Formats: sequence, structure tokens, C-alpha cells
Amino acid sequence: MNRWLWTYEGFDPAEEGQREALCTLGNGYVATRGSLSESSADGTHYPGTYAAGGFNRLSSEIAGRTATNESIVNLPNWTVLRCRVEGGQWFSVDQSAPDSHRVELDLRRSVLTRHSRLVDPDGRAIELTQRRFVSLRDPHLLVIESTWVPSNFAGTLQVESALDGTVTNSGVPRYSELPSDHLAHVGAEAVGDETVLLHVRTNDSDISVVQAARTRARVGGRAAAAAPRACTASERWISTTLDVEVEQGQELIVEKVVSMFTSRDDGIYSPRVAALDALSTAGGFDELLERHVTSWAHAWNRSRIDLTGDVGHTERVLNLHVFHLLQTVSKNTAELDVGVPARGLHGEAYRGHIFWDELFIFPFLTLRIPELTRSLLRYRSRRLDRARDGARAAGFSGAMFPWQSGSDGSEETQTLHLNPESGRWLPDASHLQRHINAAVVYNVWQYWKATADLEFMRFWGAELVLEIARFWASASTYDHSLDRYEILGVVGPDEYHEGYPDRDEPGLDNNAYTNLMAVFCLICAFETLDLLPASRRGELIEKMQITHEELDRWGDISRKMRLCFHRDGDGGAVLSQFEGFELLEEFDWDGYRERYGDISRLDRILEAEGDTPDRYQLAKQADTLMLFHLFPPGELAELLDRLGYDCDEAFFERNLSYYEARTSHGSTLSQMVHSWLHSRLDPEHSWQLFRNALSSDINDVQGGTTREGIHLGAMAGTVDLVQRCYGGIGTRGDVLTIDPTLPEELHELCFSIVYRRQQVDLVISHERITVRLPEDALRGAPVDVDVRGNRRVMGPGDTFEVEIR
Repeated sequence: MNRWLWTYEGFDPAEEGQREALCTLGNGYVATRGSLSESSADGTHYPGTYAAGGFNRLSSEIAGRTATNESIVNLPNWTVLRCRVEGGQWFSVDQSAPDSHRVELDLRRSVLTRHSRLVDPDGRAIELTQRRFVSLRDPHLLVIESTWVPSNFAGTLQVESALDGTVTNSGVPRYSELPSDHLAHVGAEAVGDETVLLHVRTNDSDISVVQAARTRARVGGRAAAAAPRACTASERWISTTLDVEVEQGQELIVEKVVSMFTSRDDGIYSPRVAALDALSTAGGFDELLERHVTSWAHAWNRSRIDLTGDVGHTERVLNLHVFHLLQTVSKNTAELDVGVPARGLHGEAYRGHIFWDELFIFPFLTLRIPELTRSLLRYRSRRLDRARDGARAAGFSGAMFPWQSGSDGSEETQTLHLNPESGRWLPDASHLQRHINAAVVYNVWQYWKATADLEFMRFWGAELVLEIARFWASASTYDHSLDRYEILGVVGPDEYHEGYPDRDEPGLDNNAYTNLMAVFCLICAFETLDLLPASRRGELIEKMQITHEELDRWGDISRKMRLCFHRDGDGGAVLSQFEGFELLEEFDWDGYRERYGDISRLDRILEAEGDTPDRYQLAKQADTLMLFHLFPPGELAELLDRLGYDCDEAFFERNLSYYEARTSHGSTLSQMVHSWLHSRLDPEHSWQLFRNALSSDINDVQGGTTREGIHLGAMAGTVDLVQRCYGGIGTRGDVLTIDPTLPEELHELCFSIVYRRQQVDLVISHERITVRLPEDALRGAPVDVDVRGNRRVMGPGDTFEVEIR
């Protein structure tokens, strides 16, 4: 099995949407789904092209309310390239079952290749080989090459190459009642003999998008002697048609190079001028491919992870996951003002919004390509003023980031959602997931620990941390009878519970994850002030008008935040998911599994029955257990001790057992988190959960959601699990720690990370751990390494090897 190839044999209409998502090609600036070039959106196929940050808002009436939704926009389909015998029907997999059909995604080179033998209704057969890539080296260039060979006929082949701007956002069935047409026509024109250009704009955000396509044909290795081209232009559509005489068995090769620019791009005069200029200097397919493949080789050098053991399929899936992460965020992304969409640039699910999934995405990037994490954190810092506005509008101080974010940092969380099980539109309180703010601070702090990037902290990171700390302080209320602070009216990571069954208002009190993460943020605020140079610290205190009294209150909250506990069946203390969780009814797990089979989306099942998850002790995904995922045992114990709460040696295992029995894993992130938690406790179970998490998108375990866009957090999380959990990589103070938990199936891990500007090469097995700094490592910047309690300060060329007994 080739770990770099992802192959689909045969054509299956039911699987086409999933294949299109998993065969998406991108470069961090733009991405295009792996739809067939002769297809259009028809329920089976769904062409989609999405530019990072390309959002638009539309309003509609739903259930008696006006709802405005911001969505990433499906841009003109540049891939249209099809042929037919003159006067016949277009060759297509949909006309008749193809004699053969194979799609092959080369992960190492980021090239999508398609081989098909197609037959038209008159029995004429043609062999099609097509290669496609979205250039990593030249981010504005998208390239496709088709080779057609008539198998049983000769004659005139008519080739159409088009730019189709009539596309809409119709890739998510549950959004079908919402407006979906985001584009307006600006212009379409032929430019010279080879090039056509389409200019559209988004109809609310007013983003201009220009695509220019150059189409060339060759027969028998020479430029085709084609009849004069016909150009057809209409609203949001332009095509060029070539008629070429081809002998039986003769190759007709058509190369289409498309340049795309938008009005959001920097360093251009206009999108139209930029698109035409880029085409005028672009080489041919082979030259552009070579540049693209070289750039991908460099990307893989920075990001690959090599596994040894009984892990062939596992390594292949991990490569697929890294591949999609690098397509969504790349060096090209660092030049943009964008965040990381939870579903990548692979479809329209979640409307392309940015959530807390970056909590699972950034750790891998931070230890591999920290420059990307820095850039993506700047997405948050540029929206700090909007977060301040959000806090003020909700009655808080500081900065409150939205649960769902898009273009400008406004709250984009829907107020209504559709339950496809019942067909009802329901109120949505997920905007109360205030823990997104803790995720921002956690990501800033992890980046700081791994990079010691004082410049970032001075100018952007510190203010983020301090303003979010101020928000948490204002969201905390003091209970005199308990001498404790509380946070009321929130929704935790477990989205099944939005409120109490006997309350009309949504929100839960004292969610353990939210409260403890708020304490973490306050502690980070004090440490941030300590690490800043005195002059910058003074500037921020003066700018933000932070008083001694305010700092005293922050400190008091960080030592007196309330956590709720209850007893499990054996009488041991369990950290309550939220106040009153243990008073809810136990759920009939066995009965519902027997009735429904897959009960991962219990919220939909119960609502369709006229019931609600709010009544039961159940969870969609890890909530309280997220604390054990984010913090090593020693750090979590320190946080609890700071608050005056004791935890015995069995505390972790008891909480894991209690909540695992009550979790449906309705999120693709959940089993990955549980796998991490079992890595030291039950390695065999950890490996099984890890394998389950790996299958989330390739097996479409959520029953049709992958076709709407990959789950990037789950993909990145599985790779991070191998690197930081199984590989045991951590940062504690100024020390790089290595304490692996390799499962039996993993014999050896080899990868490189970047720590404090140094490349660190690692080989980890069950017998030994080898750490090496290359000879050309940065001079004068030693790395303090702790390998299972063995500590050494390493310099360039040093090797540190520790035997495992």
C-alpha cells in the first residue's frame, strides 16, 4: 500500500460528494473540490471553489424571524473542461456507466489524476486522463490538463472550456431553505485568441473576483489545427469552444491555466489586471507542475511524520490529514487576514466559520511551522476591538470573542438551527459558549511557550490575554455565602446541554471546563505582565487603565473560583460538568442503541421524539474531560490546589470512567480526546479510539457530513495526538519535555519539531529516545531538554540518547 496515494476505483454516485471533499486541492489561498470537470451541481456532483476569507451575508425569514447568515462563498467553477463528438452529447460518467473510472490523489505532489473510459449514447468510446493541481508555488494559478484518446472512432472533437459563475451555495441540504445566490455579474470577455475572463462580485460584501482562463490544445504533440474558436458569454458565464480533428487512437491534449484574484488581495492594481498579468507570464503545465511539486516537497519536509510498525493504513491516513491541513493553511495563508475554518476550504458546512477547533489545529502548527500560528493568531488580534464591542454589548468588560467568527469578528452563530430528523427550526443558544475566549488565550500561551516570541507578545499577544482576563473577571460573580466566584449562564463544550429543564432562559451555571479555563486565563494574565519589558508593561497598563484594585480582584478570582463536585456510584469525588449535572436523569443508553443503532446525534433524536438532552446525564463530546486533555496531570493538580480543591490519585481515572459512560461521541473531536486520555491508562483502548478518530472522514462516520467539508480539527488532532501524546512532546517553563506513550502497534516515530527557533530531530521507540540538534542549528540558542527525567542543555550538533528500561 502506497502511503502517499489515495485512490478510488469505479464511479459511485452515492459516494461522489465525499470523494469530492477528500480530493479537494488547495494552497492556503484558494481550494477547489475534486469534482469531475464535466459535472455541475446536481445532487451527485458539487463543484466548489473557496477563497480564504471570501465571505458574504444574506438575510431571510425563518420561523417568523429575520435571520442573517454570513457564509464562505462558492466562487465560479473554473474546472469546466469537457468534450463531445461534434453534434453529440458531452462525454460524462453520468451518460452511461463508465467502462472504467479511477481517481488518484497524490498526497506528496498534491496532484489529482483521473482515468476514465467514457462512452456516449451512440457507443463511441473515449479514454480520458486528466491531471489537476492548485499551485502552492503560484497561489493565484489553478491548472488542469485533459488528454482524450478516441478508442473506436475518428472525427471532430468539440472541446468546451468555461468559467461558470452561475454557481450558488447549495452544498449543504439543511441550508436549502436559506438564500444561496451570493454572486453578481460584472463582466465576461474574450481576451485574444486563447483567453477568456469572468468578473463577478459578492452581492453584499462587494468582493470582486476575477478569473482568467488560457486554453491550449495539442494533437500528436503539436499545437492543434483547430477551427476558429467560438466564444459564448452570458450572465456569470463565459466559454470558449475548439473543434479539433482527431484520428482513432490519437491524443488530444488540452491544457487550461486559470488565474484568480480578488479585491482582497494585496499588492495589485486591480483583480482584472492582475489576473491577465499572471496568465501572460505563466508557463505551461509541466513548468508550473514542477514549481508546485518542489514547493510541496518543502512543505512535507517541515511537516511529515514517519511511523514504523503495523501501521501502514494508519500512516497513510495521517498523511491525508496533514495534507488537508497544509492545503487549508500554508505559507500563502500567512499573507492573509484569515482564520482556520473548522471544515477547511472543502465545502460549505458551518458556513466556513472559525470556531474553537483551532485549539486542536494550532498545536501541530506551533511545533512545525510556528510562523503560521503567529499569523493565524493575528486574525484574532485584528478583531480585538470588535471583541471589546461584543463584551460591552453583552454587559461585560474586556474582550469577548464570538463562538462563530467570519470576516470581521462579529458573532456569526446562528440563532436558529434545523433538526433534519424532525424538520423543525429550533432556537440555538450555542453563542453562549464563552469558552472560545479561553481557547484564544490557551493558543497564545502555547505559542509563547514553544517560541518565546517576545515581539508577538509585546505587540499583540499580551493585549489579547489581558483583555480576555478582564472579560472573565467581569463574567464572574461573587457568592458571599460560599466565598466563591461563579460563572453563570453559559454553554460548555458539550453542546447537548443548553439549559436546565426547569428554566426558560438558556445557559448553565458553573460549567467546570469554563470556570477552570477562566482561572487559567487569569493566571496567564499575571504571567504575561511579568514577562513583558517594564516599558511595554507600563504602556499596556496605562492604555487599558488596569488598576491595582482590578488586579487584586483577578487574583482573588483565580484562587476562589467555584467548581462543583458530586459522588460517583462508589462514593468517589467527580468534578461536575456543571452545577446540578448529577441531579439529571440517567439515560437509557442500551435501549436507544437498540432502537436507533447510531445514537451519536442524540440531540436530534430526542428532539424529534419531543424530548430534550437537557433532562439527562449525557454528553455529545468531552466537556469536563477536556481539562485532562489540555493540562498534564501535574498542571491540572496545581490549578485545583490553587483553588483549594484536593484530588486523590484516582481522581483522573474516576472522572474518565464516569463521563465516558455518559458520552455519545457526537463530535468528530471526541474520540480523539478520549484516546489521548487513555494513552497511559489503557494503551490498547487508546489505540482503538485513535483508529476510530482516524476514520471520521474517510468512512464518513457522521452519515453524510464529510461531503459538506472535512473536519479539520479532528484531522489535525489525530496528527497532534501521535506527535505530542504518543510522542510525549511537551513544554514546561523553558524546558522541552519528552515522555512518550507509544502503543504496542507503533514501533518507532521519527519527526522534527521547531522549538525556540531551533530544529529538533526526534527518533522515539520502545527501546530508546534520540534527540538531535542539526549542525547548522542556530548558534548561541541552546535547548533545555528533559527526556523522562534526564535533563540536558543541547547545542548545535548535539545528540542526546536515553535508553528506556
